[in-house]
Amino acid sequence: MSDYHQTGFPYAPNILPDEPTTNEQIESTYRFASSIGSRNPKVPIPRATRPVAYSTGGRVSRACEACRDQKAKCSGHRPSCHRCQESGMTCSYGDRKREKMLKQLDELTAQLNVYETLVRELYPRLEPVLVQHVDHAIGRQSGMSRPKPFSEGETSNFATSITNCTEEDFNRDEKVRATGFVGAHSELAWLYKLKRHLDNGKSIPGAGDDADQETVSISSLSYFEDGIEILSLDRAELSKRPPSHIADHFVDLYFRTVHPTFPIIGKGVFLTQYQSFYSDANVRPGKRWIAVLNLVFAIAAAYAPLVDDGFKVDGDNHLSYFARGWRLGMGSVSLLDHVSLQQVQVEGLIAFYLFCTGQVNRSWRINGIAIRSAIAMGLNLRSETRSVPPISKETRYRVWWALSTLDAGLCVRVGRPPHTETAFCTTPLPIPFIEEDFDVTSIIEIVDDMTVRTALVTSLLSPGSDETPNSGTAESSPNPHVPARDYSRKGKKAEKVMADLIGTITPNTSLAFLYGLDLDRLTRDAVQTLYAPGATSKSWIEIEVVISNLNANADAWLSRLPAEFQISKLSGIDSDPFVRQRADIGFRFYNTKIVITQPCLSQLAYQPSSAHARAGGTFCDTMAAVCVRMACEMWDMLPDEPSTTWLFEVSPWWCVLHYFMQSVTVILTQLFHRTQPQTLEAAYLVNYVEKALRWLHAMSDKDPRSKKALLVCMGILSRHGKEFFPKT
Repeated sequence: MSDYHQTGFPYAPNILPDEPTTNEQIESTYRFASSIGSRNPKVPIPRATRPVAYSTGGRVSRACEACRDQKAKCSGHRPSCHRCQESGMTCSYGDRKREKMLKQLDELTAQLNVYETLVRELYPRLEPVLVQHVDHAIGRQSGMSRPKPFSEGETSNFATSITNCTEEDFNRDEKVRATGFVGAHSELAWLYKLKRHLDNGKSIPGAGDDADQETVSISSLSYFEDGIEILSLDRAELSKRPPSHIADHFVDLYFRTVHPTFPIIGKGVFLTQYQSFYSDANVRPGKRWIAVLNLVFAIAAAYAPLVDDGFKVDGDNHLSYFARGWRLGMGSVSLLDHVSLQQVQVEGLIAFYLFCTGQVNRSWRINGIAIRSAIAMGLNLRSETRSVPPISKETRYRVWWALSTLDAGLCVRVGRPPHTETAFCTTPLPIPFIEEDFDVTSIIEIVDDMTVRTALVTSLLSPGSDETPNSGTAESSPNPHVPARDYSRKGKKAEKVMADLIGTITPNTSLAFLYGLDLDRLTRDAVQTLYAPGATSKSWIEIEVVISNLNANADAWLSRLPAEFQISKLSGIDSDPFVRQRADIGFRFYNTKIVITQPCLSQLAYQPSSAHARAGGTFCDTMAAVCVRMACEMWDMLPDEPSTTWLFEVSPWWCVLHYFMQSVTVILTQLFHRTQPQTLEAAYLVNYVEKALRWLHAMSDKDPRSKKALLVCMGILSRHGKEFFPKT
């Protein structure tokens, strides 16, 4: 090692001269190195001259982009550093790393909001398979955590409004047993929640002492008639029948008002048998056919007093006819007998009669028996047997769908789950032709041609509303024993047949029934996704998507209605041949929309405003407004001044009270919880409430259920409506 490294002396003093190094200086340096005894002397090399460094006054905080790229020292001057000025380059200073990250975060957040809005708009229009992909991607079916709109310890009022437990003893007394359990999608539950919240500010059932159970029970607000006793069943004269003119009147009333919406029996076959029974004394039909006849009489006899058509009906009332039908069809050991098609019809007619007379709890139970009997008969499945004529097949299909539509109606009235499960149903929807045309060869031929009827029904209904979950199409064979290619050969012929049939379809009662069934499917979907106990585990973001999807589907359904069935102000039978169909479709459409959007109204009415903001206030406000608007538009179908005879003539008289109470409950909820007195909105809603009270008062003269409903409404208004109804 050199002496330099040993001693640490400097290599040479003052070797950075300002002027060029001379030979004398080099020699002097060499002699100095020798004098210090260096064994490895080094000769200094003169350094090249370089430009004077720019003075920056210290280290700059940020270099320009050009200096950073070339790894050169930057003066940091703005708008251009010295180096860029000298070289004539464009000088620019970029964002710092933190600023870049913040800017990228803002851009990504904005882009995410755009994508989220796009998904919300497209989700209702997606095919089921794509919906599953979207659900999986956002973590609903994976292990990913879902967004929680509420903080720890805070729950959505939507979750607490769903019935996932019971806090009442439904075996306590006869009155409570008569009403039974009422679920969250019934207007009785909405009315009960409104009254409880107004009375003591508590929206959760079950508060209070046992002594106060009468005031907190839903049964105290029920306007149904399940509490009445049926005492005359054992005293019925089974062989008695009304005179022919009374029987003819009842049969005509039934097939005019009930059968188009509830085709539980084959019209043509029944009328032929009925004529034989009354014209030939030697005809001895079976007891179940007699039961069917008496139940038809019972339903018509319950309806006749409502319309005051001037026909005097002497003798038996509707209870007498029902007692005969019950004893012949359900009494003694009938439930132990093996099921038959007529037995299914008997049970369905009993359920419908109970529904018509306001006994919805009993009706729900009996209709459940009828549906199970139908499943035991295989009526929930497509029939491919050759031993049953096509007309009989179509009649059986309509038996199933009649029970299904009654089930959908009862499901909403009592707030309970539906009995029918679509996953186990392949029964094709009914063809859109009336029974009187079943003798037309081209029409009856399509009963067994699943390719044609599937395409025909799908073309009429809204997009995505398949005829049945597993019905055959042109690409797949409905019969596994027949090669698919044989069906594909029929494709072109089927298209031609369908094109010819579409040209023959005119508005009729069967077509209206078909559209009603499609709407029932949507109502059932809303109940199962929004009100089932499993809905409590969903976040409000998920509920928003479901409501948006269902609401869009309902609007799409309405857009496909023929002009003759479009919803508008109702008129008389003489001026509008399809007024009954328009009234039924109108009430059912508003019912469906209210069921879909009511969770948003409840969210706003019973939840603190801070939680509402976290739950997506804008969407809630929009859907709650839709809910209230649907309730008001339902009343717009009716004239301001009541006419009960006209109403029961043109409307679905067996369930119109339910629609009235459902809509008025929505309006009262909006009025009491989201409207300030002495405002234009308050005056607007008060007008609809007063209109509802006028109609209920007029209906009370003929219908005891309407009187009970009126008393329930007046009780709430007299106690809490002084600000809005000072004269109450």
